[in-house]
Amino acid sequence: MRILVTNDDGIDAPGIQALAIAMCELEGGHEIVVAAPDSEYSGSGASLGSLQDIHPVIRRTTIDGCPASDIWSVEGPPALCVMFSRLGAFGAPFDLIVSGVNPGANVGRAVYHSGTVGATLTGRNGRLSGVAVSQAVTGFGVDGQAWHEVIADIDWTASATIAKAVVQRLIDEGVPAEPVVININVPDLTLDQIKGWRHTEVGEAPPRTVSDVELVPVDGDDEAYRIEMAWGDKVTLDEWTDGGAVEAGYVAVSNLARLSHDERPDVGASNALDDLLG
Repeated sequence: MRILVTNDDGIDAPGIQALAIAMCELEGGHEIVVAAPDSEYSGSGASLGSLQDIHPVIRRTTIDGCPASDIWSVEGPPALCVMFSRLGAFGAPFDLIVSGVNPGANVGRAVYHSGTVGATLTGRNGRLSGVAVSQAVTGFGVDGQAWHEVIADIDWTASATIAKAVVQRLIDEGVPAEPVVININVPDLTLDQIKGWRHTEVGEAPPRTVSDVELVPVDGDDEAYRIEMAWGDKVTLDEWTDGGAVEAGYVAVSNLARLSHDERPDVGASNALDDLLG
């Protein structure tokens, strides 16, 4: 089996390094290829960029301790990495996409914007199953702790171990013919501290969000403003949601369903188009 490992934090991020090494330790002699953005693309969702205008470069690189068959950096977001993989840029067709490990849980509405998840959704559009793996971050904004200071101290061991176990079982039991996307969110805990796991619904909100923005004038340009964002306090989420389960110390597993056609017509659209087009 050929497995593509990607992320949205860039090829040099420690999360993908831990994940790639874990995938190389899978039983069965699978071929692991890493293709990830050359820089930060968090929040890129499933974006590809303007295909008629971009001329991205891919470059062979290395990851310390990772014996993957090939490792590539790509000038573009993770969904573009997946698209290129489907078109043969990194060799023979792949059987599975594994994305992560992302610093910060991808739960609630963050799922729609996550490049980590977006890579697996792009794979599913090409009939490839995927596993997206993220790890919650604790301490951000507490006692003045900034984001980059907090994530520098993350231990990725539990997330990489969980990802390896899930992917191994998925391989052993057979990747479904109808593609699936499994979104896994891991608490910021050691493996022995995690309480267990729960199959969860995607909630409406993540545990902490941007609460408001302020327009700050740019010196020397009366028409321009810099937007400064403020983070709100953490909120308590229901434990049956993905975000709530992670906050309670459980691994949250959500199956992201494919968008489906709704037979019920939208009243506004149908009436307007009936009047216009008959």
